[in-house]
Amino acid sequence: MTTPLDDLLALLDLEPLEVNIYRGRNRDLGTGRVFGGQVFAQALVAARRTVEEAREAHSVRGDFILPGDLAAPIVYFVDRLRDGASFATRRVTAIQHGRAIFNLSASFHKQEDGLTHQSDMPTDVPAPESIPSELSLIRAIADRIPERYRATWTQDRPIDIRPVAPIDPFRPDRRAPQRMLWLRAEGRMPDEPLLHQAVLAYTSDYSLLTTALLPHGVSFRAPELQLASLDHSLWLHRPFRVDEWMLYVMDSPTAHGARGFTRGAIYAQDGTLVASVAQEGLLRLRPTTDSPP
Repeated sequence: MTTPLDDLLALLDLEPLEVNIYRGRNRDLGTGRVFGGQVFAQALVAARRTVEEAREAHSVRGDFILPGDLAAPIVYFVDRLRDGASFATRRVTAIQHGRAIFNLSASFHKQEDGLTHQSDMPTDVPAPESIPSELSLIRAIADRIPERYRATWTQDRPIDIRPVAPIDPFRPDRRAPQRMLWLRAEGRMPDEPLLHQAVLAYTSDYSLLTTALLPHGVSFRAPELQLASLDHSLWLHRPFRVDEWMLYVMDSPTAHGARGFTRGAIYAQDGTLVASVAQEGLLRLRPTTDSPP
């Protein structure tokens, strides 16, 4: 019997179609479209599979062009832009129905020694074992979830997410645009660095953009809200294991013009800064049927 983590790793195990061309499947998270983190992670896997030397991703940036169709596979075309002495550069285009839905650029670097410093992890953060998982909190309010989403929202997950200050997804209060959560893969993973980077890339898109909604008290499920990632960037600073606890610290310095900007820092439990994230997304409020003309 497979676990949700097994299913996620299988989702990231792309099918090779031709040289530099791969095909990926989709997973429904209950949004009606392909989760952006899935496309981001699969494109990273496609890019890394064309890098033949021992180099790992350090900088990955993607642009979301069109919503992904859950019913159709995604084909990834990789351009090998450069293979230098220290760095390799790749560009990936994700295609559905003959159209580009996403593109990604990634840089891979061989391991080198150099100067080292980092910002400190926040203090006075409760240990992950002392706070409930997001899944348990969602299951506790299952009766409030619309029936068409209930099974998907309450299903077992590949990532254990534990919010430090939980937010009611249906009645969010107004608060500063800052949030923290612990995350860890639900099970032991193979040692291959690419898998840990890909799973973190997948998870890094989770909850990030909704941080920009916190000062406004708007639920991500609000019918008048059109919410979508426009771009997503991930910098991988140090080796890590995503099957060990990591603290994801997020904030949103600004929102304006129907766009919100968010950023994040991801720390290992010992305080090591392993990754940084930035994202801009669409936050468009549309008139509802109840709105006056």
